[in-house]
Amino acid sequence: MVPQAPLHERSVRYVKGIGPQRMSRLAELGIRTVEDACWYAPRRYEDRRQLVAIRDVAPGGEVTVRGRVLAAGLRRARGGRTIFEAALGDATGVLQALWFNQPYLARHVARDQELILYGRVEAGPRSRMIHPEVERCEAGDDAAIHMGRIVPVYPLTAGISQRWLRSRLWSIIEQHAGEVEETLPEAIRAPRGWPPLAEAIRAIHFPESWEALAAARERLVFEELLLVQLILAKRRAALEARRKPQRYRLDGPLTGALRHGLPFALTGAQERVLEELLGDLALPHPMARLLQGDVGCGKTIVVIFLMAVVAQSGGQVALMAPTELLAEQHARVLRQFLGPLGVDVRLLSQSVPKPARDQAASDAAEGRAAVVVGTHALLEGHVRFARLWLAVIDEQHKFGVAQRAGLARKGQEPDILVMTATPIPRTLALSLYGDLDVSTIDDMPPGRAPLDTRWMREAERSTLYALIRGELARGRQAYVVYPLVDVRGGSELKSATRMAQHLKRDVFPEFAVGLLHGQMRPQLKERTMLDFARGEIQLLVTTVIVEVGLDVTNATLMVIEHPERFGLAQLHQLRGRIGRGADPSTCVVVSDAEDEAVRARLEAFAGTRDGFLLAEEDLRQRGPGELFGSRQHGWLRLRIADLARDRDRLEGARTEARRLIAQDPALSSPDLAPLAGRLGRFQREGR
Repeated sequence: MVPQAPLHERSVRYVKGIGPQRMSRLAELGIRTVEDACWYAPRRYEDRRQLVAIRDVAPGGEVTVRGRVLAAGLRRARGGRTIFEAALGDATGVLQALWFNQPYLARHVARDQELILYGRVEAGPRSRMIHPEVERCEAGDDAAIHMGRIVPVYPLTAGISQRWLRSRLWSIIEQHAGEVEETLPEAIRAPRGWPPLAEAIRAIHFPESWEALAAARERLVFEELLLVQLILAKRRAALEARRKPQRYRLDGPLTGALRHGLPFALTGAQERVLEELLGDLALPHPMARLLQGDVGCGKTIVVIFLMAVVAQSGGQVALMAPTELLAEQHARVLRQFLGPLGVDVRLLSQSVPKPARDQAASDAAEGRAAVVVGTHALLEGHVRFARLWLAVIDEQHKFGVAQRAGLARKGQEPDILVMTATPIPRTLALSLYGDLDVSTIDDMPPGRAPLDTRWMREAERSTLYALIRGELARGRQAYVVYPLVDVRGGSELKSATRMAQHLKRDVFPEFAVGLLHGQMRPQLKERTMLDFARGEIQLLVTTVIVEVGLDVTNATLMVIEHPERFGLAQLHQLRGRIGRGADPSTCVVVSDAEDEAVRARLEAFAGTRDGFLLAEEDLRQRGPGELFGSRQHGWLRLRIADLARDRDRLEGARTEARRLIAQDPALSSPDLAPLAGRLGRFQREGR
């Protein structure tokens, strides 16, 4: 007999009932192999061990009912909405089901069909469900898979029905779960009382009880998070094995003069973080640290101290920012503090004339430029450094790991500091940056004025414009932010380009209105930004380009149009452009959104200024992939673990991963070999 390929190499095309068309649909769900199918976890479960008779359904509860379609039809309501309505009957009564704006159901639900409905029962004169999940009871299906048990409900894609997928996965699990190779060593699994992998796979799909499901999920979540943490622990161990040649003078004339000349005192959090960073510079291996803090907390001045240390020690610094706007802002601030100390700060960006760019690159290569600020241009081959000792990457989530490594290759084992003003939930930080130490500036400099956040409706636009006019008349400045530069066709979205013309011509003709967006020529962007900073532009109509990099203390009002198009973290970043001075500030979001998720997001945004609380809420609502880009961080496409609720398990997985790598860096011992094989496949999937 020819031995079968391992499950991770065995295509689902050989599973009975899966043809070429369905195979391509399954690939959209990430199911290409039998192993993929085993790890394709349900999104929820329905307890169908006891169906509820229609006469017994009670308002407010979520129930499963089964019955025959007595009548069904599609009708159009006022406002153009469609309503598909079906009457479902069993021997005890009739239940009404309604679906809004889902006209396709008319092609799939017909009279005399047997259906299963799952949903919340609404109060009213007769029993009804709004938008229940619907499943057809098809002839020839094994009812034991779909009824009389705890039933899995899977994420779907077009062309794949719930019942069909459940039947295929039942077949795969029944035939192949026993072939799944155990990956967790007995020493990890046994003390925790976790089931073997094959048993856990069966229970995560078709549990015999809620207790069996909980045990299976706990084991599988831990294993998935352990794979993430092993990747990061191996990366961290490799870093600590390296040795850097540079030696720093932590106290010297530049750091002394910098501290003496500061017009303010560092906060307690800034002093603590500075000590952590200086401690890293003194280590024999390169620093690898994430510096995070809320918008306006004062991260930049801490980094300026590090730059002074490098300069007085004879080294060079590269600071890479994701946009020209932010790079130019950094260059101005660094020159303000370091220029009087004789530290040469250069800017490498497209807005700099080519002769000056060439001279900056030459001075970096010859060691004459102590600090070089730029965008991705710093990664270009012709940009070289004589003694790159410290590489700083700002707004790290805008870059990938490969770009961080590319900048590091410009020097010989340079120290690496990555920064972000986007507060990162702890679980996400441990998953994205678990190979880095984390420093957090968790307080704000004194003297910041109150910042009020309001949610206004479209009907209040005249009130909003009066608010803007009042701020501008008092000599203050304001932003109006739109999600798009321009729109075409019949879109109802407002755009920065069109609204800038409207506001300038029709609403605020007495004030100077400017326009800033990412598609403008670099020279025009620079001039617009400078004009706003100088107060020559009073109202700046812009896009999300101002999320980072524009610091105007006289700006006291921000209006964000179509806020439903932004996540919480991005809204918070935008709001951080105001409230940076001594005057009270106001942020207004304008939306008529009725969607429950959008309402929850806007209410959370209006209710707190704490960026870390908002980050946790953003993670809960949107998941890690949307927050930080699952394409950049492939392992965030977790199949079972949920970073918003599995924090404790993540902490345990991190501890276990570091222990394993410390004992066996290559995971080469016999009991770890299966785990090492799964880790290799996990890494390949995540790229």
